[in-house]
Amino acid sequence: MRKIISIIAFFLIGISTGWGQEEEPPKLTVGGYVKDLQTVFIFNAKSTLGDIFIYDQNQIHNRINVQWQIAPSLLFKVDFRNRLFWGDLSTTDMLKGLDTANDYFDLSIGKSNDKGLAYHAMIDRLYLEWIKGKWEVRLGRQRINWGISTVWNPNDVFNAFSFTDFDYEERPGSDALRVRYYTGYASSIEVAAKMADSLEAAVIAGMGHFNAGGYDFQVLGGLVKNELALGGGWAGNIKSAGFKGELTFFQPLKKSEKSSFAGTIGVDYMTGKSLYLNGGFLFNSNGITSGSIASLFDFQLSAKNLYPYKYSLFLQGGYPITPLLNSGLALIYSPSKVHAIFLNPTISYSIAQNWDFDLVGQLAFEKEGKKYRSPIQGLFMRVKLSY
Repeated sequence: MRKIISIIAFFLIGISTGWGQEEEPPKLTVGGYVKDLQTVFIFNAKSTLGDIFIYDQNQIHNRINVQWQIAPSLLFKVDFRNRLFWGDLSTTDMLKGLDTANDYFDLSIGKSNDKGLAYHAMIDRLYLEWIKGKWEVRLGRQRINWGISTVWNPNDVFNAFSFTDFDYEERPGSDALRVRYYTGYASSIEVAAKMADSLEAAVIAGMGHFNAGGYDFQVLGGLVKNELALGGGWAGNIKSAGFKGELTFFQPLKKSEKSSFAGTIGVDYMTGKSLYLNGGFLFNSNGITSGSIASLFDFQLSAKNLYPYKYSLFLQGGYPITPLLNSGLALIYSPSKVHAIFLNPTISYSIAQNWDFDLVGQLAFEKEGKKYRSPIQGLFMRVKLSY
């Protein structure tokens, strides 16, 4: 913790020498939300009713976002995640998993009595941002969002995220330095480096953005955890439908290890009656072609491994039943040995201004013989108050 404070202080002092007299006083804003998430997990070990286990889990989540506009060109931001858990699942194992969200610096605390009660608090944003003319410089724990596609992002080499993690809207961050220079209205060059002690953990990469033929393009290259990475992406339209894609090739520096490739394409469309349709495909050379769909909730997530299966097809639809009530359904099918299917139905209702209510389902299915069974199901009810 002392290291990152020292780095930020040094950065602040260095930039302050070029300010001169400020025209506006510092501005401090505080916001966030409080959420209550009720969860029921249903595990079906085999196919008989006697092997069904039901677990209840509860979570209260408070987020505090603090933003201090120190000067017109300098911003300081720090965001806190505070969560309280209780229920049937082992909170000791849960805390170990939550701590993996830390990057180079350990900015979290947690405690469990191993009787179903635990709390966890962490800082998942802590950075200084300097913007002057065509330059942007950001230092600290931040979200380096290099993804351009809607569902899967092979270009997101700094902090990949999973589609199933719906309750983390802000997504993970990295302890890093990022510098961006705008070369034109729709073009820029940026470089970023993630703090690390070795090549095995280092991520140092650059990205270029440009526009051509009505499409936005990006190309990237660099070192990603002891592997050379080269990739790119695009976003544009085919008539009135959106068309996006990303691909990244990874070549390990060790000759004994195999190269890998991840690529995705997607199309989305909004009808005249407000029906939203989205479809996509993911190829993951590191994915499996057999194995249980239950691995979806316990696989090694990274930019080169965004979904456990080698081939995956995504379909999604969303429709506003009323101006305050929205419905949605997403399906991911993987043509594997078990013909894995993931269903994600959602219902969202705006109770009042700043109050939201959500019902979410995550249902996993796999083929066993001639019939489908569901080894794991998650049912979620969430109430959120934003402030």
